[in-house]
Amino acid sequence: MNRLPERIRIKDIARLAGVSVGTVDRVIHGRSGVSPSSRKRVEEILAELDYHPNMYASALASNKKYTFSCLLPMHQPGEYWTAIEKGISDALAAYSDFHISLRTDYYDPYDYHSFVNKSQDILTEEPDGVLFAPTVPQYTQRFTDKLNESEIPFIYIDSNIPAVPPLAFYGQNSQRSGYFAARMLMLLAGDEKEVVIFRKINEGIVGSNQQENREIGFREYMKQHHPFCRILELNLHARRNSDDHRMMDDFFREHPGVHSGITFNSKVYTVGEYLLEKPQKGFNLIGYDLLERNVRCLKEGSVSFLIAQQPELQGYNGIKALCDHLIFKKEVNRINYMPIDLLTVETIDFYRNR
Repeated sequence: MNRLPERIRIKDIARLAGVSVGTVDRVIHGRSGVSPSSRKRVEEILAELDYHPNMYASALASNKKYTFSCLLPMHQPGEYWTAIEKGISDALAAYSDFHISLRTDYYDPYDYHSFVNKSQDILTEEPDGVLFAPTVPQYTQRFTDKLNESEIPFIYIDSNIPAVPPLAFYGQNSQRSGYFAARMLMLLAGDEKEVVIFRKINEGIVGSNQQENREIGFREYMKQHHPFCRILELNLHARRNSDDHRMMDDFFREHPGVHSGITFNSKVYTVGEYLLEKPQKGFNLIGYDLLERNVRCLKEGSVSFLIAQQPELQGYNGIKALCDHLIFKKEVNRINYMPIDLLTVETIDFYRNR
C-alpha cells in the first residue's frame, strides 16, 4: 500500500516513480542526465502530488555564489537611471542571503560602439545572468546572440525588443504610452493647429528605444484623431546644453502660435525651466518621469502633466526575475508592463509618498 506521509520527501517520489533519489533531484532542479521515460514518470508523480520543493531552503543550503552583470546608459546623479539603480540595490539587499554579487557597466547612449564594447566586456566576465537596457536592435542582437549561445539568461529593462526575446522585460508599453500622451496633450491643446515635439538628439541618435516608440504611438494617435494638426520638431543638442535657450528663443520667435508641446525623454525640465524664465503664456507641456527638476517644474506650473513608470520597480523586479529563474527555479513571466501613471500638481505628492 503506497501510503504517503503528510510531508512528501524526495525518496517518497522516487519510490512511487520507480527511480533513484538522484534522478528525482535532477528532474526537480532541471538538470540533465535523465532518460525521457524516467523524466516523464517523475514529472507525472510530481503533478499528481502537487509537489513544490522548498527551493528557498535548498538555495540557502547550497552556498552557491551568483554573479550578475548590469549594463545601463551613462547618467548623472538624480537622473532617470538613478531610480533604476536604487531598485537594483534594494533587490540585492533583499536577496543578500543567496551570495549574489553585481557588476554594473555604463555605455554612452549616443554611441552604439560604446554599447558594443561594454557588452563584450560583460561576455568576457561570463556572468550567471545579465540585466540591461537595450540599444537599437541590430547592436542589441549581437549581444543577446552571444548570451543565448552561452545559455546566460538576460532581462530587458526600460525598453523591449520583441524580435530578440529576453527571459523577462520590465518597462512601459512605449507605443501605448505615446498614444496616451498624445490624447492628454490634445485635451489641453483643443483645436490648436500646431504642436511641437522637443527632442534631445546627437548626430541623429535619440539615445533610447523608448523615446522612438513613444513618438510612434504619439503620431499614430494624431494621425487618427487630429490629422490636420501640424507636428513641429525642435531637436535640442544632447551634448551642448548651453545652446538650448538660444534654440528655444529662435523656435518660439518663429512659431508664436504654438502653445502645446511634449518631450519623450526624462528631461522635460530642459523646456520647463526655460518656460519658468521666459514664460510662454498658457503653454501646455507634457513630459516623462519624476526627476526632481521635472517635479519642480510641475509644481511651479511650467509642466502640465508628468507620466511616470516606476523605474525603481523595474530595477528591483529585474534582479528578482534572475533570482527566481536561477536560484528558485521558478517560471518567470516574460512581458511585464509598468503602469502608465499620469500625474498633476494636485496628485504628485500623494503618488511619491506611497
